[in-house]
Order: sequence, then C-alpha cells, then structure tokens
Amino acid sequence: MVEWITAQGLTGYDEAVSFMEARVAAIHAGQADELVWLVEHPPLYTAGTSARDGDLLEARFPVHVAGRGGQYTYHGPGQRIVYVMLDLNRRGRDVRAFVARLEAWVIAALAEFGVTGVIRDGRVGVWVPRPDKAPLPDGTMRDDKIAAIGVKLRRWVSFHGIAINVEPDLSHYSGIVPCGISGHGVTSLVDLGLPVGMGDLDLALRHGFDTIFGQDGRTGCDLLTGGESASAP
Repeated sequence: MVEWITAQGLTGYDEAVSFMEARVAAIHAGQADELVWLVEHPPLYTAGTSARDGDLLEARFPVHVAGRGGQYTYHGPGQRIVYVMLDLNRRGRDVRAFVARLEAWVIAALAEFGVTGVIRDGRVGVWVPRPDKAPLPDGTMRDDKIAAIGVKLRRWVSFHGIAINVEPDLSHYSGIVPCGISGHGVTSLVDLGLPVGMGDLDLALRHGFDTIFGQDGRTGCDLLTGGESASAP
C-alpha cells in the first residue's frame, strides 16, 4: 500500500528532511508503508550534490544543502512539492527507469489540463515548449521548465522527488541559475493562463499514479545490481 499525506500550511525544509529520513528507515525495516507526501515550503533555495557556487546569483532566501541529486533549485508557496518514498527493492533497482516514471507521471498530470510536457536529452525534469516566445540566439525554440526532479536513495528506498509549479512567484528564481541551465526559462500552470489550483493538481497526480507505478509495486523494470545513484533536477 502507498499512503498519501497532504501537509497543511508551509512545511520547513529541515523538518521535511528529518521526516523523510525517518520514514525511509521505517519503510526499509518493513515498519511503514510507502508514502507520497504533498507539501509546500516557504521561499528557499536548495543546493543538490552537483551545485556550482557560481549558480547562486543572490542568496535572496535561505539556502539549504540537499542530499538529492542535481544543482540549485527554488521552492516556495504555490509550488507543489511531491516527496516520493517508494521501495525500489521491490519496484526494480533501476534509477533511470524510476526517474523516467517520475517524468511520465508529471507529464500525465499536466495533460489533464491540456499542457504538453516534454523531456529533453541532458535536461532532467519536465519542460513546456514556448513557440510564442523569442527563440534562443542559435534559433532553438525556447523551453520553460515547469517541474524539477531530484531524488536520493537510501538502501534503495527513494526520497526527495518532484517540484511542480502551480502558481509560485517566478521572480524568486532570479537568485539562481535553475538547475544550472541558462537560456531557457521557468513557467507555471497559472503563468500558462490556466486557472489551476493546488487541489486540482493533487487530484491529477492521484489519477496517474497507479498507471505509472502500478498498484502492487510491480512496474516491470528489470532488477539491476550495483550502487545507488541520484538524478539531477
């Protein structure tokens, strides 16, 4: 069974990490169910394991060193944080397949609102093509990022997860180079002109979860041996 919890109000980042670490240990020990935890944070930046000092342009908000993969990202009100604590020991020890499922899950949720989310080689996360905006200097169509993904595994149980922009203050991203990628921008469901609230997105995520991850934890990916690794947002 996968438990779902929706936190009320804003959850402090350190509090969230402590909760996840305890839950991951309990899941591994067979003392707790897997969990999808839906939260919002106060404005803050997190630095993943690949964060570069030069990508922190202005520390406008508290900066937290995160154990997840990836670089700098922003969290704040109006952004749905989806912390995913799943046991890959029984879902398949394939990190790339797991990240691909997270991306597919976000894309399926966005599709419920008529938004086409895409993935791009070399850029983990979910992007929205913006033909309505000026192309990059090389003529490439601009993409705006709508969801970041960064995970960590402990004994093959996942934590951290996904950040999806519903209606955050997008100007707050100006203090960092989001995920180390310049040139492209960031967007949100409301920025795209959609009257979508947090509850609407939560419902769309619930709709797609069993399809992407399977009701019983069996997702069909092969078991792989080797160490644990993390994705980059």
